Amino acid sequence: MEQRPVCLSIGGSDSCGGAGIQADLRVFSELGVTGCSAITALTAQNPRQITRIEPVSLAQLDAELHTVFDYYDVAAVKTGMLLDAEHIAVVAAALQQRHKQGTLIIDPVMLASSGRRLLDAPAVETLVKALLPMTTLLTPNLDEAAVLLGRPVSDARADCRELVQSFGCAVLLKGGHGAGETLIDVLCEPDGNLTSIEHPRLAWSESNSHGSGCRLAAAIAAILAQNKASNGLADTVRKAVAICSKPQ
Repeated sequence: MEQRPVCLSIGGSDSCGGAGIQADLRVFSELGVTGCSAITALTAQNPRQITRIEPVSLAQLDAELHTVFDYYDVAAVKTGMLLDAEHIAVVAAALQQRHKQGTLIIDPVMLASSGRRLLDAPAVETLVKALLPMTTLLTPNLDEAAVLLGRPVSDARADCRELVQSFGCAVLLKGGHGAGETLIDVLCEPDGNLTSIEHPRLAWSESNSHGSGCRLAAAIAAILAQNKASNGLADTVRKAVAICSKPQ
């Protein structure tokens, strides 16, 4: 039997299953890759709110990461909720040692849908300094991009290019938090090449829209792990957007 590529998801456990580790593993399975996980935090949440977050110990997180890399040849890593500067530092150290040149997709989970801040300023600084230099693709939404820019997004194409110039990795600026019935995601690659990807806003229920960013980043990781997009990163992102735009 042909061995399936392995993708590792690093992030929070979502008790309602719509986002986080649960969503990522579901996408990996649907797209034909083997999914592994390293959990940063346990959450009590539903599509409307997060009521409790219980951090996983740093020793446990470190052990999960190294145990996965000890056995598997990990083709791609995708991160979600990284919780705080200490957990980010553990993740960065493990990836620096075990996955330095590998595919790394960072979904910078900074704000919950309810508006709750999930990464404080020191954690954002650690993310920028420790993880982004290793990153293949960063996938912020408009609110997360505003945190990274230090101001609201005013011009998606120009601001996406500014993020690339600041951090040195490709950036997919997601337009789902924008207005209108047509959403525009902007991809800027390290060479400055820009690609706009338009897709309709779907009339999703609250539960179906929960975790949409997680699923998109996981789909991109899975496609890259399989080398199924022959025309580069833009082709990968188009395929992932098409997959994740279907009703769940």
